[in-house]
Amino acid sequence: MNQSKTTDAVLVSSYLKGEESSLSILITRHKQRIYSFIYSKVFDRDVAEDVFQDTFIKVINSLKRGKYNEEGKFLPWVMRIAHNLVIDHFRKNNRMPKFENNSDFNIFSVLSDNSLNAEKGMIKEQVESDVRRLIEELPEDQKEVLMMRIYKDMSFKEISEQTGVSINTALGRMRYALINLRKVIDKHNIVLTN
Repeated sequence: MNQSKTTDAVLVSSYLKGEESSLSILITRHKQRIYSFIYSKVFDRDVAEDVFQDTFIKVINSLKRGKYNEEGKFLPWVMRIAHNLVIDHFRKNNRMPKFENNSDFNIFSVLSDNSLNAEKGMIKEQVESDVRRLIEELPEDQKEVLMMRIYKDMSFKEISEQTGVSINTALGRMRYALINLRKVIDKHNIVLTN
C-alpha cells in the first residue's frame, strides 16, 4: 500500500492488528506538528522531547488497551494527550503553562489558544464541556453571571440590567464564581481537558 496516502485510521487499524511499522509512519507523519505544539508551551527542547516521548508511550498504551475509538481523528486525540501531559508537567513543577503569555493560569485561555489548527476545535470542545460541567457546581446567582459574561459576551452593565442587581454586585458574583471555580478545580484535581 502507498503509505503516504494511507489515512491515519487505516494505519491505526493495521497497528492494532500487529503491524508495528504503521505506528512509526504515524509518528513520523505527525511528529513536527505535535512537537511544535508542545514546544510552544514549554519553551525548552529537552522538556518538549520528554513530553513528546511520554505522549507516544501513552498513545501506545491507550491503543493497546483498546482506548482509541475516535476513528479519523487520530491527530486531535494525540494532541489532547500531549496537552494533558504539558499541564501535568507544569503541575509537577508547581507552575502552569503560559497560555496567551499569561503567567497566571487562566481557565479560559485554552479556549482562545491560536497555536492550534485542525485539532483546535476538538480540544476547545473538550475544554468547554469540562468548564460547563464545573460551572454547574456553582451557586445559581454566580452561575448566571458567569454564563452571561463568558458565553453570551454581555457587559456587566447589561448583566446588571437583566438580573436587576447593581454592576458592583454583578462584578462581585463574577469574582466569586471564578474563585469557586478554582476551588472546584483544585478539589477534584481536574485537568481542563481530558
